[in-house]
Amino acid sequence: MRIDILTVVPELLESPLNHSIIQRAKDKGVVEIHIHNIRDFSEDKHNKVDDYAFSGGAGMVMRLEPVVKAIEHLTDQREYDEIIFTTPDGEQFEQKTANTLSLKENIIILCGHYKGIDQRIRDHFITKEISIGDFVLTGGELAAAVIIDSVVRLIPGAMNDETSALTDSFQDNLLSPPIYTRPAEFRGWKVPEILLSGDHKKIEQWQEEQAYLRTKKLRPDLLDE
Repeated sequence: MRIDILTVVPELLESPLNHSIIQRAKDKGVVEIHIHNIRDFSEDKHNKVDDYAFSGGAGMVMRLEPVVKAIEHLTDQREYDEIIFTTPDGEQFEQKTANTLSLKENIIILCGHYKGIDQRIRDHFITKEISIGDFVLTGGELAAAVIIDSVVRLIPGAMNDETSALTDSFQDNLLSPPIYTRPAEFRGWKVPEILLSGDHKKIEQWQEEQAYLRTKKLRPDLLDE
């Protein structure tokens, strides 16, 4: 997979995308991640990429020309499966979205900033708009990092044990069951006996029951889907 990120503050993405599973995936050649500064495509002598909204009011808007030039610079080189815009009014990002995106080959993520981008960019270039929650961030860079982290870990070869991702919360509309590790007893707090039994069938049944009970208690909405 190749992921190209368009941003006005590339520094925000350097640390999240250069550690842990993402870095290992890059080292293995499983994913390429390229960060592009939209200011590099500005024709303004000060590399400005924002302007006032025609509607007036507070806040600036990302200008059309540098964003379009940045997108077309990439699309002239290869075909992209998705051009994603991170925005609070996009579709809610969920595990199933991450699963779908992990099957793509080339993706562009445009990070929103200021009050947003000129609507014409959304109308003519964006194929998917994604929100990571009902709240507003300073910019879309952190949202892009969240999306990339969630997607990359699902790509075959990114994780040492690929089956681990398949048992995560939300993969089957259930939360994960409780998990334990050694010691089996600490300060009188004991690991459930079933997990020490060695009976894998009963352990799996217990995990399924616990996953259902946790979901029913904490996220009953998932059971309605």
